[in-house]
Amino acid sequence: MSYQIELRHLYYFKVLAEELHFRKAAERLYISQPGLSRQIKQMEDIYRATLFDRGKRYVRLTLAGFYLKKEVDILFNQMDKIARELRIMGSDDITELRLGFIGSAVQSILAKVLVRLKQDFPAVEVDLQELSNEMQITKVLKEELDFGLVRLDNFPNGIRHIAIIKEHFSLVIPHDYPIQTANFKTLNDFKNEPFILFSKDYSHSYYDLVMSIFRDASFEPHVALRTVNALTIFNLVEQGLGIAIVPASLKKGYTSKVNFIDLNHIEQRTTLSLIYNANVNHAGIDLFLNVIQKELNLSDED
Repeated sequence: MSYQIELRHLYYFKVLAEELHFRKAAERLYISQPGLSRQIKQMEDIYRATLFDRGKRYVRLTLAGFYLKKEVDILFNQMDKIARELRIMGSDDITELRLGFIGSAVQSILAKVLVRLKQDFPAVEVDLQELSNEMQITKVLKEELDFGLVRLDNFPNGIRHIAIIKEHFSLVIPHDYPIQTANFKTLNDFKNEPFILFSKDYSHSYYDLVMSIFRDASFEPHVALRTVNALTIFNLVEQGLGIAIVPASLKKGYTSKVNFIDLNHIEQRTTLSLIYNANVNHAGIDLFLNVIQKELNLSDED
């Protein structure tokens, strides 16, 4: 077979595979719909494989189409990586860092680190992405993120991690709940209440850690609601829909009408860690690690 496929063919295919709609894909590509159809048909002729099932009301990937989409996604991700690395190599300055984080990191250290980074390196742009712990691991391994801030106990091969903050938990209660810090005795006082927790999608290991708190208190909670968003948890508690357990650092930065009871008497602690790819080495890695280290040293002195 003569190789006549060009990069534009693969990009056209990629967009259509994402949209599964010829008109919408053509609009994204700024070409005509018949023109897109001809390019896809040309690809199918060259590959001698049907890539899309076409119906009056649907467009679907075939088995060959699914395979090609997977390979094309890898190809374009690699091309983006090459372009970014070349930009870095061609410049004396680091211009961009991609940072993933979970919501509680904002209240504990992220904002301070970003302020220091902006002070020391004002030209560096930061692409912030609030993501679940598992998604951050995936993106760091794929080199789609430079760093992540996660709450995990176990890390896969290829991930380096630095413990940033180890902290206790707090109960989140409505501001008018009859039990407050002054008359709090034991977690068992809440065993008949519904609980609102971070879901397993937030972090499997974090979820298991929180459930161990209840096991130590000798009851299994009624988990009424799960979410990955801290503000959602606080708003639901404010509305009287349940009690929550969260990292203590989340007490800062929110205006919901809720109160907190520190659980610093229990042994469970949660650790916020910085992660990055062990196989990636460019100037931006060392730059951000130095900024983090400076901020940690300052925090130790406070």
